Formats: sequence, C-alpha cells, structure tokens
Amino acid sequence: MNTEIQKKLTELAYKKTIPFCYGDYIECPKGVCPKCGSDDLMRFLPGVGVEYGTAWVIKHILSEGLASVDLDEAFENSMRDCYPETTTIGFLKDYDTVNAMKELDPVGWRCAQADWESFEANDGNIISFDNGATYYQVSDIEGLIEEI
Repeated sequence: MNTEIQKKLTELAYKKTIPFCYGDYIECPKGVCPKCGSDDLMRFLPGVGVEYGTAWVIKHILSEGLASVDLDEAFENSMRDCYPETTTIGFLKDYDTVNAMKELDPVGWRCAQADWESFEANDGNIISFDNGATYYQVSDIEGLIEEI
C-alpha cells in the first residue's frame, strides 16, 4: 500500500474530525476531556458519527468524494486494448473477442482478472483500504487530497 497516501489520508481524517469523549458525550477539541480528564478519545465526524480510529473516516471521505473503480469494466477495457475486436471461431462468423473469452472460459477469465487486479495494485495504479472490497484510482485519491 502507498504509505504516503495513507499518511495524507490519516492527516485529513484528523483535520475533519473532532476528539470526542463517549463517556461524557462531549467534544474535546483540546485532546483531553474537560470533565473526566480522559485522553482515550473517539473521533467525531459531524453529520456522520463517532467511532475510534480513522479508518472509518477515510472510507467515508473516499466514498463521498470519489467513484470506486469498476474492476469488471476496467479489466474488460484492458483486454479490448490487447486483443483484436473480433475473432473467427472455426467456420462460424466473427465474434467479439472479449465476449468469446468470457463465455468460453469463465474460470480462466476470472483468474486473469484476479491477476490483473493484483498487478494494478502492485504497480500503484489502484488502492484499497478495505482489503480489496473497494478499489480507487491512486491518481483520483491524490487529486482529492490536493483539492481538499
């Protein structure tokens, strides 16, 4: 994972949230609860909620500011760039190459897509903050950070 992006997003999450004492249910902008003296504080994101940590804040910022990558569509477009538009199968007419690959070998297609996703993530083109459930373009995240 790109640690520089993670660091910037964490900083952004701290800027957008307010320390919050759940025990006394008050905001603690100075980092210590004025009532109980606790420094074990949650983060409060106005209009969204309260929770420990910043991962949930980062997820919210990304989901509100960016569209996630449609991996199926992106992989299909990548394959369309690599292979001819149509393919002749035997004596039959020409078929759309990508559709033929998907329909004739769906397991191979899914395996190739999984490999492609791994390569894209390792090359730093896409990034996930929820163990691969949602991916975002790194360039889009960098643009969002600069914008905010």
